[in-house]
Amino acid sequence: MATLTGFEIVRRGHDYLIHFNIDDGQTVEIKSTFEQLDLIAEEIDRQLDRDEETALAAGDDTP
Repeated sequence: MATLTGFEIVRRGHDYLIHFNIDDGQTVEIKSTFEQLDLIAEEIDRQLDRDEETALAAGDDTP
């Protein structure tokens, strides 16, 4: 499984290009709409909030 080493989001017209850099030096390019990118951001926030709540409930202040 590849490991993410970096990313970039660039607006192109009405869409966005997301570049994911992976550990073998390759870049994966994905085209996304604003709505799709917004849904991704919301899901990332939900996941991080769940992880933070779980860590705090376990007495660990680091998610």
